[in-house]
Amino acid sequence: MTLIHNPDNMHNPHNADHTAVPVDVAPTTDLATAGALLTQAFVDDPVMVWMQPDTRRQAVLFDIVLKYLHGPQACLDLATHDGRPVGVAAWDPPGHRISARNHVASTIAMARALGPRTRRGIAMELAFAKHRPKAPHWYLGQIGAPERGQGIGTTLLEARLAEIEGPAYLESSNELNIPLYERFGFQVTGEITLPFDGPRVWPMYRPSSVS
Repeated sequence: MTLIHNPDNMHNPHNADHTAVPVDVAPTTDLATAGALLTQAFVDDPVMVWMQPDTRRQAVLFDIVLKYLHGPQACLDLATHDGRPVGVAAWDPPGHRISARNHVASTIAMARALGPRTRRGIAMELAFAKHRPKAPHWYLGQIGAPERGQGIGTTLLEARLAEIEGPAYLESSNELNIPLYERFGFQVTGEITLPFDGPRVWPMYRPSSVS
């Protein structure tokens, strides 16, 4: 599951050139903190609300995603301000694979968390899979900051993109974010309309030549 919400509240993308607050970014293995930040950041995300409007179950979903779908291979970047966690980004490196054990565990846990909405989660993954690049790439699964308009998402993107080599890919669940990602070299490659009266999502690809 990939969700890219509105980390900087980018109503005007030109306002993202500087962070409003000093933010430090460092790798983390703290799944509890990462999950809590994503749950807060995505509370009004159109895809998350469509899939599971119950905020308590949303928290469970992010725990599942971080523990089983990203797993130990993932690269989690934590943004802090004066030592306080303020944002997080979850990346999968090229060649990332979900183990058979984690796949089974995540399927069972997802079904419990989604309940009768499980078919929405399945439909989303099937729709997303059709657009994902076949060649190895960095995969931005989630990025979010509860405090928007502070440039936290921009700083998180800058930190990871400055380190990686090769292409990158994401799916934006907020159209307002597209200009922000375009500033970092991502290009819209399509548009996905989720079923069951679902929202739109925009796949975006950053070629290796931009790295």
